[in-house]
Amino acid sequence: MAEADPKLAIPAPIIVKKVTIIEGGHHGGAWKVAYADFVTAMMAFFLLLWLLGATEEKQRKGIADYFAPTLVKMRKESAGSNGLLGGSSITDVDNYPHAMGQTGTRAITVPRGVTGGPVEGGGRGELEAKRLKELQDKIEKKLVQRRQLSHLARQVRVMRAPEGIRIDLMDNADFSMFELGTTILTREARGLLEVMADTLKDEAAPLILRGHTDSLPWRSGVAANNWSLSTGRAEATRQALVLGGVPQTRIARIEGVAETEPLVNDNPADPRNRRISLLLLDGRGLPGRAPPPVRSAAPSAPAATAPR
Repeated sequence: MAEADPKLAIPAPIIVKKVTIIEGGHHGGAWKVAYADFVTAMMAFFLLLWLLGATEEKQRKGIADYFAPTLVKMRKESAGSNGLLGGSSITDVDNYPHAMGQTGTRAITVPRGVTGGPVEGGGRGELEAKRLKELQDKIEKKLVQRRQLSHLARQVRVMRAPEGIRIDLMDNADFSMFELGTTILTREARGLLEVMADTLKDEAAPLILRGHTDSLPWRSGVAANNWSLSTGRAEATRQALVLGGVPQTRIARIEGVAETEPLVNDNPADPRNRRISLLLLDGRGLPGRAPPPVRSAAPSAPAATAPR
């Protein structure tokens, strides 16, 4: 048998196999982008925490001023135009010839308690806190100077109120401003009011005196009530302050609110609810008018057996 000619043989077919490799899951790269964003955000967060812990109050105010939304404009003779480091800061007072026409008069919004730039800005909250601290320290210092009254410092509380500054003179289990069920001041209370008068007599703010009682009921058959008792105690406080040197014209009014404004809401019978509040008005308590004349004193309540 004759052999086949190799040149005439049919060649074997060529098979091309395409393989597509799709990366996904943990073999992909999408998670790396998300992880990088997360690490960047965490780094910025911890950098912020470090800045808050490593800076002082004045430095934080400067940072707040820097990021405050202010209008920045190039000004003549600014940004170092007078020589090396001879320019002015963007927080300086405007040096435009007509400042109001250039920048307007609208105040910027800054965080409460943070002092703004020299032109306009906040700072009221910080000044109020400083004022409260100074007044509290002044009262405590005067009480310490009188050794027999030094223990009454814990009965005085100075706080911020919507009308201005409120000073509470509170009773407790061991101290009472007034004799049982009456408007008669105790000996220690008279000394305490002498200290308060000496502290407040040089102030200019008008005063409101407000009497409070607890919610303990009166003995049956007694004609008095908590309204007349709280008002009478406010009047007794007014008389003591005037005797101590507070000008009578400073007293805007006296009020008696009975047990309607308890200091301890959970226990209306708590002795701390029996207190006298002295409110130093800052202009918001009596807006737009002069202090009204002093109201006539309410009649003193007769003695009662129930603790008031």
